[in-house]
Amino acid sequence: MRRILYVFLGVLLATSSLLADDKKSYVIGFYNLENLFDTYHDEGKNDYEYLPDGANQWTEVKYQKKLSNMATVIRAMKEDNHVWHAVLGVSEIENRHVLEDLVTQKEIAEANYQIVHYDGPDRRGVDVGLLYRPEVFSVLESKSIPFDFNSETINFSMTQEEKDYFRTRDILMVRGLLGGEMFAFFVAHLPSRIGGKGGDLRSRGGEIMYQESRRLMEAYPGIKIVAMGDMNDNPTDESMAVYMHGKEKIEEVGPEDFFSPFVSMLKDGYSSLFYQGGGNIYDIIVVNSHLVNAPKGSLSIRPLVKNRRKQYYGRIFHKPFMTEQEGQYAGQPLRTFSGGDFKCGYSDHYPTFILVSNK
Repeated sequence: MRRILYVFLGVLLATSSLLADDKKSYVIGFYNLENLFDTYHDEGKNDYEYLPDGANQWTEVKYQKKLSNMATVIRAMKEDNHVWHAVLGVSEIENRHVLEDLVTQKEIAEANYQIVHYDGPDRRGVDVGLLYRPEVFSVLESKSIPFDFNSETINFSMTQEEKDYFRTRDILMVRGLLGGEMFAFFVAHLPSRIGGKGGDLRSRGGEIMYQESRRLMEAYPGIKIVAMGDMNDNPTDESMAVYMHGKEKIEEVGPEDFFSPFVSMLKDGYSSLFYQGGGNIYDIIVVNSHLVNAPKGSLSIRPLVKNRRKQYYGRIFHKPFMTEQEGQYAGQPLRTFSGGDFKCGYSDHYPTFILVSNK
């Protein structure tokens, strides 16, 4: 039934291609690139399984195929939308080098993507980054925001020794001008669910993004904010619904809230990945009130699908070539490795995106 739903909704969501002729429309998205590692060891990082003599026998041939696959998906989104992403947040990247290799792939080189990236403290060596087209987005500032335990409301389950040892991805913030308007983008990859833990850590991640957003809104009145990432939580979980102040419906969004377009999609059976056998949307994008209640003629979030039954403000992008077609995992994302075998796939996540427009 879920596979039938995907096919139907895939056709329905193709209406996003209608944005092609609007020069004041911008696609903003996020994609977990699932372990985009090069074949060299980064000192101090536990990247050994992604070396030629490592567990995954990660050779230059496999690396180049992975790059081409990632670029193929980005290109496919462009073909659907008839326009390149203006901004694309990414996660599970090893370093700036892999992003430099990605943006020069023949499938996407013409987009002229530029890169914002900082080396982070994650012990495995994965970071987040931002790709942007300088023709439409100009960067004014960026910073890497470290995770901390300085919360007045969250009781952490870790001991002090565990806190001192803990390392996770920084949150990236990039502020600049999109279509001449002030925007800030946050890109996150919140702590893992491995072992059934980390809910308190993900809540703190949401709290950090929200606090940083509020500071920007005070410093730059009217600034439009998009927070995106692999949150390792659904949009209905505490990190997003409570600490990020995410609201399902536009009419619920107050001046200090964020609109969370993937809540309704999760409730309607959409998935961006599968975890422990169940479908989830961890690849979340939320926007602040200034992108919901924007002045007439300025950029605001727009529905990608609008019909008599439903209106969606987000899209989960998937095509048959990105999806397992048979076997135990039929209907799920076609990942790079499965059961230790190289599947020559894409990612265990589908990318997500939204549309902002002045019309």
